[in-house]
Amino acid sequence: MSESPSGRFADYGRPRRVDGGLRARSTRGAIGRSWWSRRFLEVLESFALGTRLTRGRSYARAGQVVRLDIAPGAVTAVVQGSRPKPYDVHIGLPAFPAALWERIEAHLAAQAFFSARLLAGDLPAELEEVFAEADAPLFPAGIDELTQRCSCPDFAVPCKHLAATFYLLAEAFDADPFELLHWRGRGRAELLDRLRALRAEATGAPSPGPSHEDGATGEVTAAAAPAVGAARALAGLPPAPIADVADRFWLPPVPLPDRPPSLATGPDLLLRQLGPPAPAIGGPGLVERLRRAYRAFGR
Repeated sequence: MSESPSGRFADYGRPRRVDGGLRARSTRGAIGRSWWSRRFLEVLESFALGTRLTRGRSYARAGQVVRLDIAPGAVTAVVQGSRPKPYDVHIGLPAFPAALWERIEAHLAAQAFFSARLLAGDLPAELEEVFAEADAPLFPAGIDELTQRCSCPDFAVPCKHLAATFYLLAEAFDADPFELLHWRGRGRAELLDRLRALRAEATGAPSPGPSHEDGATGEVTAAAAPAVGAARALAGLPPAPIADVADRFWLPPVPLPDRPPSLATGPDLLLRQLGPPAPAIGGPGLVERLRRAYRAFGR
């Protein structure tokens, strides 16, 4: 076909309405509330995808994405366009090999800061630096790392169906930050089980049982959590007056280090504190370009 995408494919008309589609929670303005979802979209925009990405924002907000599935190395979606048959979308990003995940897990488990935040269901911003130091950027470093396919006839990459999937993917990361790590090859339950086991091995505590996910709430819990805090300090002791056990009542659940753990601060700390610049001077894509420049200067 010799006609340009902006000419021929703009004539298909409005997309067909979808009942029960996945609708973006954001109704106006930027999409993405957490640092990890905003970083994901900033990275995409830094690949000069800004104007093409916005083509799919209205699709994402209108609920045109029928299904979105995240698996290690691949995101698949079904998006309803103007034609009767929905389009199949695929976004590939290589999953990290098992050996690399084992090194990263050992690093995370060695620092109480990371273990505590991850076990609490949060992704600290410093996590990105851990992956960068392992020569495994958490986010794609270049557009060529992403495999983008859509069954629609539009030549543009990303087309609005791919773009809508990117936006819904960012909101999926907002809802569950572990989906980002799942895409990279490690699911929530497996990662948390590994961290618990490594922490228990390091502290000499009994290794906890495997986690399971509650089907009703989606919450990951330990099958047999060990006693902690006062329960651990008093475990196995016969009943006694409180005065006789007071010196053991507030024992910490794990041995405390001699000094609090310290984290190296990356050269892009200020960028993480500031909001995205105005579109007139580059928008969110400028933040990612500055971040790469600061890291290069830091080296």
